Amino acid sequence: MVGEHSTTSPASGDHKIPLLPVHEPVEGTHTNISFSTKSILTLQNFYVILGPMLSLFICLFVKLDAPPTSQKMLGVIAWVFSWWVTQAVPLPVTSMCPLFLFPIFGIASADSVAHSYMDDVITLVLGSFILALAVERYNVHRRLALNVTLLFCGDPVNPALLLLGLCATIFFVSMWLHNVATAVMMMPVATGIVQRLPQAHEQSEAVNKFCRAVILTVVYATPIGGISTLTGTGVNLIIIGMWKSLFPEAKPISFNTWFFYGFPVAVLILICYWCIICLLYVPKGSARALSAYLDRAHLKRDLEALGPMAFAEKMVLSVFGLLIILWMTRRITDDIPGWGSLFHDLVGDGSVSIMVAVLLFIIPNMKQEGEKLMSWNDCKKLPWNLILLLGAGFAIADGVQSSGLADVLSRALDFLEDAPYLAIVPAVSLICSIITEFITSNDATATLLVPLLYHIARTMHVHPLLLMVPGGIATEFAFWLPTSTPSNVVGFATGHIEIKDMLKVGVPLKVVGIVVLSLLMPSLGTIVFGTNNDTQ
Repeated sequence: MVGEHSTTSPASGDHKIPLLPVHEPVEGTHTNISFSTKSILTLQNFYVILGPMLSLFICLFVKLDAPPTSQKMLGVIAWVFSWWVTQAVPLPVTSMCPLFLFPIFGIASADSVAHSYMDDVITLVLGSFILALAVERYNVHRRLALNVTLLFCGDPVNPALLLLGLCATIFFVSMWLHNVATAVMMMPVATGIVQRLPQAHEQSEAVNKFCRAVILTVVYATPIGGISTLTGTGVNLIIIGMWKSLFPEAKPISFNTWFFYGFPVAVLILICYWCIICLLYVPKGSARALSAYLDRAHLKRDLEALGPMAFAEKMVLSVFGLLIILWMTRRITDDIPGWGSLFHDLVGDGSVSIMVAVLLFIIPNMKQEGEKLMSWNDCKKLPWNLILLLGAGFAIADGVQSSGLADVLSRALDFLEDAPYLAIVPAVSLICSIITEFITSNDATATLLVPLLYHIARTMHVHPLLLMVPGGIATEFAFWLPTSTPSNVVGFATGHIEIKDMLKVGVPLKVVGIVVLSLLMPSLGTIVFGTNNDTQ
């Protein structure tokens, strides 16, 4: 090190490496320049300059029959979307760009764009994730998983029934926690089952297939369960947030409104997944092959090892139950007002989420004196990347409307005016589900596509939700590749599944998902969302 060389006395007589090169300085300089040039001319740096260059090109050469702000908005979208797709800089960093791009380009003031980054949807995310961290801290999810698996295990073991129990457990947890958090928390439960079985080189074909089925169940039941509720995945929040931004005069989509549509859709897809996994990975004779390794005694032993439920666990479950009840009863139907009417409907789902989260910082955990269920240090793992992405998506949706770019998009999509709706929904769902395979973030994919679906629907003179909901949900069908979504990576990293397993299950599962969306949106969706009352 330089510091070490500088401490040596010149009179000491020791020959040390000189601080500056004394031989062939020119050649050394060339080497440094070559290295420096190589480090600059990288694909990543090309992606970095691609965004500003696209924006500059659009602002200088693309002419729109609309106000000048629409041209600038298109340039901003090109900049932000190119960085999102290429991941030139980290996704949350890109998500902060509208905060300075909008004022600089004259699209919106700094105050107005900042408001998009903190609204009721964002607070809903914050509160629900604080609760998820509490569930993780006190290991509530593991106790729940063991109890449900014990219930479904059968005696002797029934592999199909055990997989159904695992599906149901993961599905339920994913309804309330984010997909990535669910996958990370539930994968140890799945690998715990797999570890009871022989090593891979000693496994029979039936045992090997069951191992793969267990891991695949975590991978696929996680995003399926997330469809059920608003808090299950960021995509659902993006859909309702975009709807609120693009059509502010419309009635907001509440927690229970989404649940009445999302839950039946998710249950149907889960049942189809269970049939697919049993057909492909539970051959005849599996029960006999597994009976020597899996039984109720093993599961009971794991459950007993957790000990009796502590006060803190009971309180977290109680708070969790309170949150669900308050969400479901805030506004029941148009004819049956919920408790929200007592406050003149000024309270939103985000208000409830934050209120219940605050309780976690008040209720003691009874482990140490003065210690509460949660401390702010526990909140360091809050998903600020998702929060910033949601804010950026809402800001862009507002900018598209206020800049006049929405009118340009509507005119460009006039050719879809006479397209049959029943043909468009499957096509839109298929396209969205394929694009999401190649963009690692489902949330980023939804942010890119949902506003476009809104304008396509307006052009076709159908209610925007009839395309926004199925198209948005389809971005969660990243079932083919291990890199398509972080929850896929969690499963693939165990080493128990291969890409061929994901394709074998993912291809038919994607088809099933598209069919379910195409059938339920025009039927159940029109009733739940009231889309038959207004065709927009």
